[in-house]
Amino acid sequence: MGIKLSQAGVIDEIKFKELMASRGEFDETAQKMLYGADNKKIAVTPDNANTMLNFFWALGLGNKNEILEQGPISQYGQTNQFASTGGWTLARGDVMDHYSMHPLIDLTPEQQKLVEEVSKNIYRPCCNNPTHFPDCNHGMAMLGLLELMASQGASREIMYQTALKVNAYWFPDQYLTIAKFLKSKNIDWNETSPEKILAKEFSSGSGYQWVSEQVVQPEESEPKGGCAV
Repeated sequence: MGIKLSQAGVIDEIKFKELMASRGEFDETAQKMLYGADNKKIAVTPDNANTMLNFFWALGLGNKNEILEQGPISQYGQTNQFASTGGWTLARGDVMDHYSMHPLIDLTPEQQKLVEEVSKNIYRPCCNNPTHFPDCNHGMAMLGLLELMASQGASREIMYQTALKVNAYWFPDQYLTIAKFLKSKNIDWNETSPEKILAKEFSSGSGYQWVSEQVVQPEESEPKGGCAV
């Protein structure tokens, strides 16, 4: 995946390497993703979640898709000023020269429909829009991840399960709070559908704010970063 993104210019290899190295994160995972040709089996873990966030962000941004060209993000004008676009500073040249410009992932009509349906119901606690409106880095990265999973034949259920795990890696404190809220209502996290947890009620910015007001906040862990590279 990294080779395609680098060749297309969505990722400037030098900029990316310098950024990762400055954070001490240009590790084996980052090198494999940047230089490897076979990324069919990608493992996202708490340790590499930030690195994978940037790769999926680049993928969602650069891959040609109707969601970027006809969806809500294209209907507000000045698309280049969203955090998910203007905030991507690791491209070669102007970021908008890469926005939905590269056929990196080929989806069938059925796979595209699945991505659109699932993306409309996956939220993230930093914003109040679903993945279908990827106005921040987490939304754009989730879009890239959904496209990749759909292209590999993942089912709707697997996509939701994976999305929840990845969201929890990107927002660990927020999902600990949501789990604590569910427990206070005698609801088992493991028996609650990922689709329900990822929906607006719990995972949107406003939904999470309401949930957090109902419970005592857990002690904050090491921050995972905001909506920037």
